[in-house]
Amino acid sequence: MVLGDLASSIGNVVSDITGINKTTKTVTGSVVLVKKNFLDFTSLTSTVVDGLFELLGHGVTLQLVSAENTDPANENGGKLGKLEALEYWNLTYTPPLAGSDSLYKVSFEWDEELGIPGAIILRNNHAAEFFLKTITLEDVPGEGRIHFVCNSWVYPDKQYKQPRIFFANKTYLPHEMPAALRIYREEELKALRGEGTGELKTGDRVYDYALYNDLGDPDNGADLARPVLGGSAQYPYPRRGRTSRPPSKTDPNTESRVFLPEVLNIYVPRDEQFGHLKLSDFIAFNLKGLVNQIIPLLEAYVNLTPNEFDSFKDVDNLYFNGIPLPTDLVNQIASNIPLEMMQEFFRSDGQQLLKYPVPQVIQDRSNPIAWRTDEEFGREMIAGLNPLLIQLLKEFPPVSNLDPEVYVNQNSSITKQDIEYNLDGLTVEEALTSKRLFILDHHDTLVPYLKMINEYTEAKTYASRTILFLRGDNTLKPVAIELSLPKMEGDKIGCVSKVYTPAEHGVEGWIWQLAKAFVNVNDSGHHQLVSHWLNTHAVLEPFVIATNRQLSAVHPVYKLLHPHFRDTMTINALARELLINANGIIEKTFCPGKYSLEMSSVIYKSWNFMDQALPNDLKKRGIADGDINSLDDLDRLLIKDYPYAVDGLKIWFAIEKWVRDYCSFYYKTDEMVQRDPELQAWWKELREVGHGDKKNDPW
Repeated sequence: MVLGDLASSIGNVVSDITGINKTTKTVTGSVVLVKKNFLDFTSLTSTVVDGLFELLGHGVTLQLVSAENTDPANENGGKLGKLEALEYWNLTYTPPLAGSDSLYKVSFEWDEELGIPGAIILRNNHAAEFFLKTITLEDVPGEGRIHFVCNSWVYPDKQYKQPRIFFANKTYLPHEMPAALRIYREEELKALRGEGTGELKTGDRVYDYALYNDLGDPDNGADLARPVLGGSAQYPYPRRGRTSRPPSKTDPNTESRVFLPEVLNIYVPRDEQFGHLKLSDFIAFNLKGLVNQIIPLLEAYVNLTPNEFDSFKDVDNLYFNGIPLPTDLVNQIASNIPLEMMQEFFRSDGQQLLKYPVPQVIQDRSNPIAWRTDEEFGREMIAGLNPLLIQLLKEFPPVSNLDPEVYVNQNSSITKQDIEYNLDGLTVEEALTSKRLFILDHHDTLVPYLKMINEYTEAKTYASRTILFLRGDNTLKPVAIELSLPKMEGDKIGCVSKVYTPAEHGVEGWIWQLAKAFVNVNDSGHHQLVSHWLNTHAVLEPFVIATNRQLSAVHPVYKLLHPHFRDTMTINALARELLINANGIIEKTFCPGKYSLEMSSVIYKSWNFMDQALPNDLKKRGIADGDINSLDDLDRLLIKDYPYAVDGLKIWFAIEKWVRDYCSFYYKTDEMVQRDPELQAWWKELREVGHGDKKNDPW
């Protein structure tokens, strides 16, 4: 090295130290958010305090985080930019956006040492939270525009142990995450998991698990006590989101309950709560008003026979006439709920309560008994309320799978003579061989609870088996209904059964209608408790929790699943308080009564994750004669005119292809799946915690 080279080198070092050679640039950004005071007119105090913070320049601050360059002083996390603040919080700085959105500007100082930003640290120093929608950086050197999709409530910074961080709208598998951002990815997941203890409050972001120990209300009477669902072989159940309420005074294993109006404040992670628009709050609060105020008024004024209809005419009135109300009652109700709510629950004349849409099957008043026909009854097995239970009958007479150590004589009493005359000339053996006999079986699920339901609830019902025959025109017709009651036979539970067959006239015709009505009661209850509540809401909640605990917001599987989880945890939480709780709407309106959720727990014992795939479900129920691997296999459906199966498979295969293509884009080999620590932790937690009572089952 010559003297000139040495001087040049020293000069470069000095220039770097002093920043002479450093290229600096101002990067502008825009932030879209919704202020708390727009959503809540009671936040006047917080608005004033926020204004003071703004005068001090400490309102909302943002820091760029480098995705390229680490900083040893920052635990090798990304190099941090200079702290910047939103501009003109209290002024109408830009043209207003649609609805409640507000747009703010922010400017960042950028240099080569920062490089391309991959995240933004945001601190809210206001007294109130706001809903952050997006952050957009413009003209970032070497990158151009960088967009951050946030969609999250940001509470005052003092409420968080770590400031909020938002990643650029990119997708990274864990090993692909820029090294400078990995520590932030891990810290964000730790914050969402929480510590597993302590009280959870509004604004917390913690996703955690709990048993269904919040359905009962033993403090208000022993008759309102309910068993804990989940965590035992007797009552297995999926886990719910932890709400951290203290135990009840009467039973330390039962979580204490909240009551109206506090019910709408039950804890769920803040970003899982219903949308921030006023309409959501409007509906929720007025639903509360309806439950609290309208029902007592009806009980006082309307002379309805408790818990029953007096005739089919009463049912028709719900659709065509509503319930006539005295004018003074209408006026009293109107004083309790807004006009918009009145329009939802009353007919246009304002005098009729409960305005239900008229089902198509009874719209034709020239044929008022169309809904009572056997053809309609059979159609509803495959296109009605619960088209998910009918299955191929593989042996005759039908057999029970109840434990023979506890139950005896539970196999069906239906004989060949009961049905053979109604099989279009086929024998029972021929109908079985040609796969034309099907069964809707509500026997084994109901028998264990029948005695308790009939003795300790206001309902009276039977277990039922319904045999249906597939006719040449591809329609189903019922050929026998068996109704059963339990009977003790020694130290075991036996069964007393009676078989009913189709009849059109006289007493036999009405008895046949009554038998079909009991089947429909059982089927509608199964739909609400199992097909709907258990197999959608309850089994899905662990997926919501595990996804947020184990998959980063930049993980491709998180991005795939997250939109489909919207509102699930809030809906489930409100359901536990108002619908499926002790003496709630489900117990009051479905025949299992106080045993409703307990029964769903017993049915959960047979739940299997792989059976949730529609092709697998159809094959298991015998509806598909072999595997259905594509829409080319639709001819394998035994019932060709089966809307749930035919339409469902079209949707299922479209989703399956979309998901397969999406996942294949990120995972080129099975080995990549196996080496993804977040994905493996997600799957392990789902099986061993979220569905922990099923962890030893094949998945």
